Amino acid sequence: MFSNRNLLPIGVFILLRIMSVQVILGAQWGDEGKGKIVDLLSDNIDITARYQGGANAGHTIIYENNQYVLHLIPSGIFNNNVICVIGNGVVFDPEAFLKELQMLKNLNIDFKNRILISHNAHLIMPYHKILDRIKENKIDKIGTTGMGIGPAYVDKASRIGIKTLDLLDKKILKEKIKKNLQYYNDLFQKIYNTKPVNENEMISQYEMYASQIEDFITDTSLYLNNAIKSGKRIIAEGAQGTLLDIDHGTYPFVTSSNPTAGGVCIGLGIPPTSITSILGVVKAYCTRVGEGPFPTELNNELGEKIRRIGAEYGATTGRPRRCGWFDAFALKYSIMINGIQKLAVTKLDVLNDFDEIFICTSYEYEGKAIKTFPTDILSLGAITPVYERFEGWKTDISGVKRFEDLPENAIKYLSAIEKYTGVGISIVSVGSKREQTIIVEN
Repeated sequence: MFSNRNLLPIGVFILLRIMSVQVILGAQWGDEGKGKIVDLLSDNIDITARYQGGANAGHTIIYENNQYVLHLIPSGIFNNNVICVIGNGVVFDPEAFLKELQMLKNLNIDFKNRILISHNAHLIMPYHKILDRIKENKIDKIGTTGMGIGPAYVDKASRIGIKTLDLLDKKILKEKIKKNLQYYNDLFQKIYNTKPVNENEMISQYEMYASQIEDFITDTSLYLNNAIKSGKRIIAEGAQGTLLDIDHGTYPFVTSSNPTAGGVCIGLGIPPTSITSILGVVKAYCTRVGEGPFPTELNNELGEKIRRIGAEYGATTGRPRRCGWFDAFALKYSIMINGIQKLAVTKLDVLNDFDEIFICTSYEYEGKAIKTFPTDILSLGAITPVYERFEGWKTDISGVKRFEDLPENAIKYLSAIEKYTGVGISIVSVGSKREQTIIVEN
């Protein structure tokens, strides 16, 4: 599939010029390097919009040779002409947001009139974080970050959530906080033997947040739909990855929202007809943070070597990521669920020093090949991965600028990913910096 390709310089990604909404999402278990890809492609974009998740996601970007992590603000913020939208599908943590604003101020990034927060986004409250930690420690350990994401989505579904819109009315804000604390403080004291949350302190805290972020809050759905009508170029940015999707992932070891392409329209309030391209981001190997089955995991020196070379530690929590070989069988499932049309392969350079590399091409269950990726954890935990072996390239590729200059064995490896998934690769990342990227077009 790599034959007859023209290589384009960074910043001339022609497809983006004719698109309305391009979705960029994680096609594995998250941590695929979406931040770099969104930052890179935002050079030719008007708007980047985050559609789900919360401050539990960490998007790492290299800016002026330094590494920065964004948790809520979309990854296009480092491109000065890009408007960044936090959609209604995001659960919004004011404390985390203000910390990110301070980081941007320290970097002299002009964000005035460039960040919009949906008035329908639900707020993360202190009691959400408390409950998150209680459940993780006392009930079911699933590997949550403890940032209150799940409990906030629970309140949203239970219709007791507090929206960013409520910050704009002190009376409504007080009433909702008081009402919710009656429930949560009873829960903390009587069920979990935990001290209650101080009502007056919380009201004062969120009134302070309101004064600092009220100018960012708006009807982002209306804004985005008007932008689509006027021909603006938009990237819809996902957090986490497909295999952590609440509906289509390895439940219950999943996140609390829909990182898949189906979450875009709900999380931003835009029509499906506005989506014109879906790009799946994958690492050249696999990682997973937290609990749950991981078929290609390497619990040995090879896994530790990948972790060490790839600096595989959580951007939000610092937890070591579990590492394993590339899973093409799981990726085929992700491609099916999302309708992925192109792939971006990141961290290919991490595999520079391996004598041999493996790709999982299929699964066997009780000695028989299975046809589809099993999302139930009992079946997934019992499968046997079937691998194809590849010779390593044993050379540094971090400075390669053109696809044809990659080592032959690296090209064979990437071609096999295309072969087993049926989807072409349009971007290859060979390092963390913007310029360490090969953009390829058929």
